Order: sequence, then C-alpha cells, then structure tokens
Amino acid sequence: MSGVPAVAPPREFVVAFGRLLDSGPNEPRILSEGGALPRRLVARDDRLPDAFAQPDPARYQQFLLHADSTERFSVVSFVWGPGQATPVHDHTVWGLIGMLRGAEYSQGYAVGPDGRARPQGKAVRLDAGDVEAVSPRIGDLHRVHNAHADRVSISIHVYGANIGAVRRHTYPAEGARKPFVSGYSNSLLPNLWDRSAELRSTTSA
Repeated sequence: MSGVPAVAPPREFVVAFGRLLDSGPNEPRILSEGGALPRRLVARDDRLPDAFAQPDPARYQQFLLHADSTERFSVVSFVWGPGQATPVHDHTVWGLIGMLRGAEYSQGYAVGPDGRARPQGKAVRLDAGDVEAVSPRIGDLHRVHNAHADRVSISIHVYGANIGAVRRHTYPAEGARKPFVSGYSNSLLPNLWDRSAELRSTTSA
C-alpha cells in the first residue's frame, strides 16, 4: 500500500472495542459483537502504514498496532511472506483474525491422549474481508500459512491480552509442547491519535 493510510478507521476501531469491553461482556458476546468490528476494519486495504506491512524473507512478522492501556486487548498485523507458516500453536486467550490482503489457511489441531497434536477437520481459508475467531473455549490450537506461494498476505488480529507478552505453546510433531513468548517485530507504534490532518482539512484558511 502506498500513500498516507487512513488512521481514523483504526482509531475508531480501538475506541469501539474498548467500549465493548467496558460493558463487561462474556466471551461469546465479545466474539459475536466484537467480530463485526474487525470485519469493518479489513473491508478496505488502505489503513495499514507501510512500516507495519513489510515481510521478512526468513519468517512471518507480527507487528503491534495498538495495546490497550490495561492490556485487555491488543491489535497486531501478521505479515506473511510467500509460503510462510507458523508452527502449530495455541493462544490461551480469545482472538479475532481479519484478513486484510491476500489469503491464509488455518488448520485446526487437537491434542490426543499421547500428548501429540493432530489435524482436526479441514483447513479454513480466509480471503480478504473474512474474519475467524479462536479461543480455548471454541478451539485454540492451529497452524496458519500463507495461501499464496508468490505474494504477501496480511491479516489483522485482535487478542484478549497483550499477545506478544503471553506465555503460550508450540506443539512439535515429536510430541511434548514447548513454551514460547512471541514478542513483536516492531519497536515503534503507528500513531493513531494524531488528529491534526483531519482538523486542518476542516479549517478554513
């Protein structure tokens, strides 16, 4: 994406999501009512600054876009280079995944009595505009990969925590799960709160 991104929609999104959580909803309500919010956010691909849409040739990137001041939720962009994939992993919190650009496949897994994670059901394909939910209640274990072998795909994720600082797990094929903390690929945040451009555009000379 080139040019100046539209920051008002992401700002309105985090404000709306914060207000939803202020009402003390249970998880089903968060995933149902909250799911409509990222769907509107990913409806147009003109809202993500270029700095948070850059792939890396070695691995997928996870850029923090916003973290709630009390860490009730975080918003991140996942940038997938051609053919890149995650390991099988969990989240331990609810999450909403909205596809912004390209497409990805999410393959669910389940842990058997022997402690090994095995595919469960068919992989779900997310195309631009689609939204999927995850949580320990409805299914929290999956492996995700870019559906395209020749171009970048990007998804926007909302999690019920500061996801880069959550202790989670990967599930190697050989068996025992392994702890990990994902962190983030960026050290700076996009500025969603500078209203100056909007104010100047409505101020007569």
